[in-house]
Amino acid sequence: MITRAREEESAPIVYVVDDDAAVRTSLDTLLRSVGWQVHTFASTAEFRASHAEDLPGCLLLDVRLRGESGLVFQQQTNGQPHVPIIFMTGFADVDICKRAMKGGAVDFLVKPFADQEVIDAVNAALLLDEKRRTADKARGELHRAYETLTRREREVLSYVVSGVLNKQIAWDLGLSVITVKLHRAAVMRKMNASSLADLVRKSEVLGVPARPAAETSGH
Repeated sequence: MITRAREEESAPIVYVVDDDAAVRTSLDTLLRSVGWQVHTFASTAEFRASHAEDLPGCLLLDVRLRGESGLVFQQQTNGQPHVPIIFMTGFADVDICKRAMKGGAVDFLVKPFADQEVIDAVNAALLLDEKRRTADKARGELHRAYETLTRREREVLSYVVSGVLNKQIAWDLGLSVITVKLHRAAVMRKMNASSLADLVRKSEVLGVPARPAAETSGH
């Protein structure tokens, strides 16, 4: 029982925002039957006031609501909601659909929708959120690794990812080639880079500036 309870607590969360109580109840029953957690709200204000849990999730959001509409809510997130949005509507309006998708919505469901249609849309949205969370985690780990580098190691890194040879780096920084090699090895270790190509890829993710050509030639 304890194991099952923990599994339920760690299951992805589907947030439902609809001012129709019958719709909220129906979706709650359907989505829980698949094994997901469900949190329902009658308005975007209630949703904003809720505590966001650190779990994969998605938002089933009605377009037309009392008070703030679903589209206005989406626009106020500046295209970067903390969870993927699946819009729901009782009116097949092409213009609204285009606006929603252009704003970053992952799907647009027209009521009445089939159970499987909802499940498929939620599955796809949760997969997207899981990928985003994985990428965010990897990016965070990279930032933390970069923060462990000394000032000199960061300088060496910027040269290395520019394709500059150790001899040139040593000349530019006034170091011995052996010292440059030691810094380079430390960078590879701290950044957990398996190869130069891996180090370059990670540096691109971090936005580490490469040395301009003018700074890496002429000696």
